[in-house]
Amino acid sequence: MSGQASDVDFDLRQLDVYLRDWLGGSAETCVTRTSGGMSNPTYFVTRGDWQAVLRKQPNNVLMPSAHAIDREYRVLTALQRSVVPTPRPFRYCEDREVLGTPFYLMEWLKGRVIYDYALPGLAKEERADCYRSMAETLAALHRLDYCAVGLGDFGKPGNYFARQLNRWSRLWTEYRRGDDDNPALDRMVRWLSERVPESDSLALCHGDFRMANLVFHPTEPRVIGVLDWELSTLGHPLVDLAFNTQAWRMAPDENGGLLGLSLEEMGIPGEQAYLDRYYDSAAATERLTAFHQVFAMFRGAVGSAGVAARGDLGNNTLPDAANIGRRLARAYATRGMELIEGEP
Repeated sequence: MSGQASDVDFDLRQLDVYLRDWLGGSAETCVTRTSGGMSNPTYFVTRGDWQAVLRKQPNNVLMPSAHAIDREYRVLTALQRSVVPTPRPFRYCEDREVLGTPFYLMEWLKGRVIYDYALPGLAKEERADCYRSMAETLAALHRLDYCAVGLGDFGKPGNYFARQLNRWSRLWTEYRRGDDDNPALDRMVRWLSERVPESDSLALCHGDFRMANLVFHPTEPRVIGVLDWELSTLGHPLVDLAFNTQAWRMAPDENGGLLGLSLEEMGIPGEQAYLDRYYDSAAATERLTAFHQVFAMFRGAVGSAGVAARGDLGNNTLPDAANIGRRLARAYATRGMELIEGEP
């Protein structure tokens, strides 16, 4: 027997057979879809006392490279030998006959996932320590010797910025629909393409390093796990940092940003103080520029357009994903243009 949840978009009986063949026993398999995983659907799985998290590709994949489940599993496996906190990967399955798409199972970390950068419900001192831990975790990732953990070939050669600009521009072309009017996003593409910098800095980058993709200890203000590695690659660390610090330039209704809040009263560091903490922890020699920040806003806008496109296909966790994605795509593009227009 198996427990079927209404929001599970695959045949639970097939998963039950797969787990029985692997784990043995006859315990009931129960699955619940999480509220996260807007790109790659994510589920909590229990089978008796055994628990795991399942990540899979969406059923209707727009761009397979944007849902690289195999890369997620590879990087999680590699990071088990590092100081970067991640869930332990259990098993990868590429057989589409099981759930319709590739998937993997990993450790279900027991902790707190906080979606709002304002950290509601936490004490002032705890908020400051959470931000310190977030900055130090990102710095630890960027300090990592990626070759030593077997990820020396995890990225492609050539200028990272040019390659990523080309990739995300193609994704925007793929995601946009005839009624999608986002001229600010198109302007960002042109602005970025005229200013692609040269830099030899290279690190393992998460690609979506933000508060909602971190698991904090159940009672302590420290990161015990980094989630959602689908965009990870070898790239420029300041792009990761720029994406992580978007919150200071986004409003609370724009992916839980901090703009307009009384940060000092809340115990949350200002943007520069947070950057300085990261620079010190990472022993970084380069500093964030407007290009990195605009580039991060550009990627946030395109990623949100992808959420909208998947919502149009009925392939997302949120019932209003299409509208939410379009609204956020415009918000990111607007914030990116504010950065551009603020340049001397």
